[in-house]
Amino acid sequence: MPLIKQFLKSKPEVKVTFAVEKVAAADAEQVRLIGEFTQWQPVELKRTKSGEFKATLSLPTDGPESFEYCYQLITPEGETVYDNDWEADDYVPGPFGRDNSVVRVNQ
Repeated sequence: MPLIKQFLKSKPEVKVTFAVEKVAAADAEQVRLIGEFTQWQPVELKRTKSGEFKATLSLPTDGPESFEYCYQLITPEGETVYDNDWEADDYVPGPFGRDNSVVRVNQ
């Protein structure tokens, strides 16, 4: 699950591309990103021709130095499975007994 960052010189933000590779998505019909940067409201990742899911978001660099997030994988049966980013900057214990991924937004 690549995590690609592009720091902007013109604004205090970083463009972060969140991606879930086909093997990590398994048989998911849909993948959503949830995190502090969206007030834990889901953002749907788009499926590419290669079977990977991607979304690019702009995150502020003039606030917290990092944000927590995880993925919701929606199975063909409609079940929601939570997973972390295999290439996250770090992991922290979450409030529901599982870890959350961390993305750092400072250089």
